[in-house]
Amino acid sequence: MEGEMSDHEGHCYELVADCRLRAAIDLFAHTWDPVVLAALRSRPRRRRELRTAIGGISDKVLTETLHRLLANGLVERRAFAAAPPRVDYSLTDLGKSLVDGPMMALGGWIIEHGDELLDAQERAARTQSTRG
Repeated sequence: MEGEMSDHEGHCYELVADCRLRAAIDLFAHTWDPVVLAALRSRPRRRRELRTAIGGISDKVLTETLHRLLANGLVERRAFAAAPPRVDYSLTDLGKSLVDGPMMALGGWIIEHGDELLDAQERAARTQSTRG
């Protein structure tokens, strides 16, 4: 019936901390995760290529980000037996579905509403500074 929750939605509501929605939102909680995913959208890349394509990310943060994305099944690591050793990172099918789905939708939303968002943030900052 309309207005009733499915079993999954009811479970999600009762156990908010364990909700799948929270797991999905956590994918955007780390600043660099979506950036690295976007950098891998077009093709597999080596670490050095990723750092160059992204800019502003330290090697340590890139390592942490890649570990997190690997652990979430969004990125895969492929090592090649070559001299010197070569490792490529690429999106998994799950990673592609995230980049081409929700991330693309969020990108479209920010293109359409980004100015409104920034204006609201600036108004809030001005209001806060006049109060303080």
